[in-house]
Amino acid sequence: MGKLFIVIISILLYSCSAQFHLNKAIKKGYKCEETGDTIRITTLDSIPVIVNDTIVWEKFISTKDTVIKYNTVYVPKTRIQLKREYKIKVKTIYKERVVEKAEAKAEGKKNRPKGNLNLLFVGVGIGLLLSYLWKFAKQSLI
Repeated sequence: MGKLFIVIISILLYSCSAQFHLNKAIKKGYKCEETGDTIRITTLDSIPVIVNDTIVWEKFISTKDTVIKYNTVYVPKTRIQLKREYKIKVKTIYKERVVEKAEAKAEGKKNRPKGNLNLLFVGVGIGLLLSYLWKFAKQSLI
């Protein structure tokens, strides 16, 4: 029991300090900026004062300044976080493209006529011409 206690105490005493971890974070891109704002609060006070048997209200304007300090912390993202963000961006772009293709395909099918009548008329015309030429060729051979 005593040896275990000594080992635990020595680990706690000789472990990394907070300053070590802060310096390591600053090297990797950690930024902590202290900024402050000043807020001015204006109050209107009135006090009743008796002058010649009448009550007169005197007004006092007082201002108070309050300084608020706060820390702005920028913690850099890890490699895993950056990879996840990149994968999410790629997936959303891919899904948007798939949706755009499906919409364009549906719109193209909707606007396309049912049959191509021009091709039908050209085919009938060629068929009639060939039948006329066939009859003419038969008569000339006989």
